[in-house]
Amino acid sequence: MKQNELNITQFGLVAGINPGTVSGIVTGNRTLSVQQLDRITATLGYPKGHFYKNYIEEFLSATTPNIRRVRPLLYNCAELNMLDCIEQVVSLLMEKLTYGDALFTIAEDFFQQGKFAASIILYESVAVGEKKQHSERLALCQYRIFMAKQGDDHVRNLEAANQFEPYVERLNEVDQLEALRNLANIYLSLRQWDKLDKWASVMDYKAQIQYRLAYHQERKKKRTPKRPSRPLFYYIAYSNLLHACVCEAKGDYERTLQYIRTYGDVSWVVETSEDAQHWKQLFQEWAEANFYVIKLLSGDGSVISDYVTYIESKKDETLIALCNIFEAANRYHINVDNVIQRFKLEITEYIKQHPESVYDPQNISDQLIRLLYELAHYCLNRAMYSHGFKYLIDCLRKSASLNNEVFYIKCTGLFEQFKVYSTKQICLEYHNLISEVRKERLFYF
Repeated sequence: MKQNELNITQFGLVAGINPGTVSGIVTGNRTLSVQQLDRITATLGYPKGHFYKNYIEEFLSATTPNIRRVRPLLYNCAELNMLDCIEQVVSLLMEKLTYGDALFTIAEDFFQQGKFAASIILYESVAVGEKKQHSERLALCQYRIFMAKQGDDHVRNLEAANQFEPYVERLNEVDQLEALRNLANIYLSLRQWDKLDKWASVMDYKAQIQYRLAYHQERKKKRTPKRPSRPLFYYIAYSNLLHACVCEAKGDYERTLQYIRTYGDVSWVVETSEDAQHWKQLFQEWAEANFYVIKLLSGDGSVISDYVTYIESKKDETLIALCNIFEAANRYHINVDNVIQRFKLEITEYIKQHPESVYDPQNISDQLIRLLYELAHYCLNRAMYSHGFKYLIDCLRKSASLNNEVFYIKCTGLFEQFKVYSTKQICLEYHNLISEVRKERLFYF
């Protein structure tokens, strides 16, 4: 005010604040709200949030925190991604455990709005306040934290899954099935077969109970309880699909076929909704496709033509199908040059960006890395070195960026096997990438 030669009335008019309020704020006799602070900040020509740290340190820490007063501050900080300020405010509020309910509600808002980093801070604070209680809300906080941490970093995903495991069965019955599906998908993307097998079995057991209960209530014409986001039969069928993935990975193709037949048979399903019909059709299609896959992985190259014809009209299946075809070609030395030519455009698009799919993002990332590796292996085996090393470098770079240690190690082994055929430029690019990874210490081996 002095710098601009403004009195209280003039400043109030410029800032859009009642002059009496300005007077009270200046003299320290009136509480300063976040909305008023934002107006004053804008009047002074600073960006929104410029004084938030001062506000927290000089005002909130010296008063008894009031959730009604700081709620707008938390929302503004989340919008501005000022996570350190959120941590400071939450630390002050959690000195009173009575604010746990309000913080949980705000955290739920942040989560629904996709402000995951901000929501994690609040969920963790609420969880600390309830750590000595065997509460459902504690489990729900841990579930939200687990989901908010999911991304392309495989190491971070694994840490989040391990942290969430002890809480999954504390959730209510409706949330449990979806939480088990999400947990299983993480272990599927990380190729943690034993854990995947374990949690797929738990999901199957829980889903069977809920399905029988729901069917019994419908027969008795009783009010059915709240259900998860997908039809109940989905979780039973999906658990069998996951078991099939485990058996396939372990080379037990006979048991794989048994599981495929099980989830492909949906004749027992009593659900008749449009959503149920959608998933029934998908499981039948997946079963048909995976019969081709098992024959392929068993060495029967004669099914490639039928398999390709099948997937041409099913965009969601193309990426995984190509992975399967190239893996079988590498394992049994089958010539699939015509497949590369036929899907040249799709392969280029997959490498450029993630395709939209019914599959979970973690599994799509995993399949993209797998496709690059199998393509590199195939091209190098067939002396198409320029293409092979390009795919190999791309796979190595993507594996490093996503912390996918399994394929990173496989890529380095493949490069050493064919190093003699590489150019000086390829060797330089390879060693620069390896040096960068070691410098960042992304992996520990």
